[in-house]
Amino acid sequence: MIGRITGILIEKNPPTICIDTSGVGYEIDVPMTTFYDLPEVGGKVSLFTHLIVRDDAHALYGFTSSEQRSVFRILIKIGGIGARTALAILSGLTVDELAHAVAAQEARQLMTVPGIGKKTAERLLLELKGKLDSYVSSTLSTTSNKGNGDDIYQALAALGYSDAETRKAVKSLPKDIDTADGIRQALKALSS
Repeated sequence: MIGRITGILIEKNPPTICIDTSGVGYEIDVPMTTFYDLPEVGGKVSLFTHLIVRDDAHALYGFTSSEQRSVFRILIKIGGIGARTALAILSGLTVDELAHAVAAQEARQLMTVPGIGKKTAERLLLELKGKLDSYVSSTLSTTSNKGNGDDIYQALAALGYSDAETRKAVKSLPKDIDTADGIRQALKALSS
């Protein structure tokens, strides 16, 4: 199993890149969230990888973090979700956003990913329930204020605001604000 590759980036053709490691060029498919974090061609890069061996090919997938790779591995274990669909999900949503969507059971956020319809989104929510809890607890504590921030965050998410909008609005609130005032102020900020 190839678990990590470090080398020089020699090609970038989304979603495939090529990394030269001691004279061997490895073609690696990456989600767009990883692709945008890569250096220019000729720069040094290090990626966590996952190798899939099939009868007709060996495919290598790369990620900037071990969390991304772990979520990729969880996704490909779900029936009907192949590596390409898992890459699309991780290209459209960060690990944080996916974990929050699953925790809040928000099919709409998953449906923003190209190729994910309502039925697939609902099935993903069902299959992933409880499997991404460790990502939710760590991301909520860093994206929301202490005290009532979690309640405000959940209220805004329930109203349909995106994860990025919700995090930004909650971060701008005073730390000791009560839930009702926090929701009002956040909604005011989001509407301006």
